[in-house]
Amino acid sequence: MIPTTAADWDEARHFLAHHPEIEAIDIVLVDPNGIGRGKIIRRHELESLYRQGRHLPSSILGLDVTGEDVEETGLVWAMGDADLRAWPVPGTLVPLPFTNPPRAQVLVTLHELDGRPFAADPRHALARQIGAMAVEGRHPAGAFELEFYLLDATQGADGRPRPAAMALDGRRHGQTQVYGLDDLDGMQPFFAQVYAAAAAQGLPLETLIAEYAPGQYELTLHYRSDLLRAADDLAMLKRLVRALARRHGMVACFMAKPFQGMAGSGMHLHVSLADGDGKNLFAEPAGEQAPCPLLRHAIGGLAATMGDGMLVFAPHANSWRRYVANLYAPVSPSWGCNDRSVGLRVPAGDVAARRVEHRPAGVDANPYLVAATVLAGIRHGIDQQIDPGPPAERDGYSRQGPFDATMPRDWHSALIQAEGSDFLKAALGPALHRSFCAIKRAELGRVMAAVTELDYQLYLHQV
Repeated sequence: MIPTTAADWDEARHFLAHHPEIEAIDIVLVDPNGIGRGKIIRRHELESLYRQGRHLPSSILGLDVTGEDVEETGLVWAMGDADLRAWPVPGTLVPLPFTNPPRAQVLVTLHELDGRPFAADPRHALARQIGAMAVEGRHPAGAFELEFYLLDATQGADGRPRPAAMALDGRRHGQTQVYGLDDLDGMQPFFAQVYAAAAAQGLPLETLIAEYAPGQYELTLHYRSDLLRAADDLAMLKRLVRALARRHGMVACFMAKPFQGMAGSGMHLHVSLADGDGKNLFAEPAGEQAPCPLLRHAIGGLAATMGDGMLVFAPHANSWRRYVANLYAPVSPSWGCNDRSVGLRVPAGDVAARRVEHRPAGVDANPYLVAATVLAGIRHGIDQQIDPGPPAERDGYSRQGPFDATMPRDWHSALIQAEGSDFLKAALGPALHRSFCAIKRAELGRVMAAVTELDYQLYLHQV
């Protein structure tokens, strides 16, 4: 049975007619770690994908970050590693203009053989939250920001990664130069191809910024009225940037904290709610200055549930090194207006564009899980009419807000809190909650078992 959400064959037939050069297609399933996995099929196989789906094993959603099976997810041998069926996502069949021979890609989601959404697929979790909001007469819109580092493909003399040389002239420097236009000009040979490829893929790529560290950049995406498509945008953009960086002799680094003492990389989500006519429900009435009650309740819910969602927002050991005061990463569930020291920011600007910027998530997080958890938090706040308290008033790095006691302080604590969270179980669904937590616990075990260079530095000659 073809799911009602699957793309129609006419879309693919039209694409092939306009792209006779395409020889093969990457079919991409985004796993709970945010990693794209799948197959490369030949051009003649695309029709069967759209008409009949394509078998992929259940275990593909039960892998850790290294690609190893995590049996505790219940998705590997407990299911006999059974085949499920992947179906294409509408609007995501696009060319990969940097490939030779020419290829395309299409995002897919996993379904049961009878067409029902497979509960452990992260994209389905976001779709469920959007559907629940639609029943309530609210429709989420939004966009993600992508922060990342460009690094040399080869390590420096000290054996460690280093910021990439300018693509234009090979120049190097170790200065931060936040908002520096010369740095952007120096990387134009690379970013010109990024923008061209994004245009070919229909990605609404906008502003480019030199961020708060040498080699760190930010790309913004245009606001979407469909938050599910906004998450697709982010998943596709990360894949595009990584692939093009490789072709320029660079590494696009999506670690949350690649360098000690430098800024980490976030994946901020801007989100608002619209009514059936597209009117922004977060916009305050004319003449009002303070956020409207609906927006305040949404912020209250996001603050109250942030602790339970931190494993989603900071899913890896490295993620937690990003949370350092005064380096533009939030350290508490505080909120404020036009204030980047808080976790939940209401940006300045036109009232018609009123929204909340959710800042805790690192760039290493899964955008579908982030958006699903954020929407669930908003729904919780609205349903319970939670008051977020007064704004931080420019001291978000020092203020201890009313919900701070609920915040985990490290990765292990976040995992324990997530495992016991009824909120997160409802936000993701029981099956995905179980598999995601199992994957993270397996990763924690791998990290804790490793003997690192730091162990030798601290203990080899001292204990």
